[in-house]
Amino acid sequence: MQLVIRNGTVVTAGWSAPMDVGIDGEQIVQLGGSMRGTDEIDASGRYVLPGGVDPHVHLTAATNHPGERNWVDDFASGTRAALAGGITTVGNITFPYPGTTMATALERDDVVARAASVADYFLHPVLRDSDDANLAEIADLIAAGHSSIKIFLSFRRFDRNVERYLEAMRRCGTAGGIALLHCEDVAVMDCCAADLRAAGRTHPRHYPESRSVQSEAIATARAVAFAETTGCPTYVVHLAAEAALDACRRGRQRDLPVYVETRPLYLHLTAERFEEPDGAKYAGAPPLRSSHDRAALWAGLRFGDVDVLATDHAPWRLADKLDPELDAVTLRQGVADLETSLPMLWSEGVRRGRLTPERFVAVTSTNPSRLFGLSPRKGTIAVGADADVVVFDPDATRVVDGSTMHSNADYSPYDGWEVTGWPAVTISRGEIVAVGADVRAAPGRGRPAVRGRHQPL
Repeated sequence: MQLVIRNGTVVTAGWSAPMDVGIDGEQIVQLGGSMRGTDEIDASGRYVLPGGVDPHVHLTAATNHPGERNWVDDFASGTRAALAGGITTVGNITFPYPGTTMATALERDDVVARAASVADYFLHPVLRDSDDANLAEIADLIAAGHSSIKIFLSFRRFDRNVERYLEAMRRCGTAGGIALLHCEDVAVMDCCAADLRAAGRTHPRHYPESRSVQSEAIATARAVAFAETTGCPTYVVHLAAEAALDACRRGRQRDLPVYVETRPLYLHLTAERFEEPDGAKYAGAPPLRSSHDRAALWAGLRFGDVDVLATDHAPWRLADKLDPELDAVTLRQGVADLETSLPMLWSEGVRRGRLTPERFVAVTSTNPSRLFGLSPRKGTIAVGADADVVVFDPDATRVVDGSTMHSNADYSPYDGWEVTGWPAVTISRGEIVAVGADVRAAPGRGRPAVRGRHQPL
């Protein structure tokens, strides 16, 4: 066969065992037993993992306003960073421009991704306007393989049109899709912002107060209620606070189809970072929370209350993050995380005994594959699955330096961290696309991932 990976320990979400892996063409064709490959990789002392699936990235702009600053990564640079970090499939948030529909936005971003991406990808259309044209598209988009929509509870237009967004969720669920909900309450945030400005507390150190825990907890409780009302599977993106996680737990105790994503920032950093002179560089939405919230998220990952780790990768140049014209309310949100997400979860999670290797695979690959209709082709090591495989060296140690990584951002929020556990070889559909941090894939080799209906966990 084309490629054999020998002497490694294969890890899936359900089991791990020493086992050789045979790859032919773009698929895994044999596990264990006698085999011979044209090419072979010796994985002695290493783990053989399914390629990471990051279902939440921003590699295209939210607007097309001339002269407006935007995230600095695109499908070319972002997916290079993904492959270097062991992530072989990304899910991009696709924003319709004003006056256009979700279908138009999907067509636009697919053209760009086909030309530039080096990793496989799928697209989540944002339901920006809940008008008749967009509502009418939902069932057809899901039937065509776009089995998810994104809704922002943090947009003012949401509260002006709640009943139409609920109708969108009802249609999405009926058609076999899943809704991604950004859970921050705009009314609470506006109140917090007004109070900060009235008190003159506009330094970036006050950013967490501008998007309070209450804004996240209230919006998350609403999202759970919306799932119960509409029957739509609901995926809460980038959850940061224990109070919000508790709302999801209560919904799941009632057997509601509610799923939870968190992001690396909330596992590795806390709100005290905003006291640093350059604290604005850590801004995300929601903000960093307390050490108590951080501990709750680690426990949630370990015991199954948190289903997915995704980056919400939306990087800026450091100068844009530290722009002196910005204040505690207007800081630019987002960081580069695709290249560091899996290594840091291994280093801080598996090596420290917080997660098993099997749970690591579940939250970084298997669960997102199931939730977004990519399984069984993505998310596991199995005969017939796509040969998206990472040979992972648990002992490789590097010091994070964002200026030398593949993102167009010139810093990492983890600069200076010593991280142990990095991909040694990354394989996408049978092709060796990265050796260590050396990405060898050609632009345009990435393909739209084949998607079916949402599969419950």
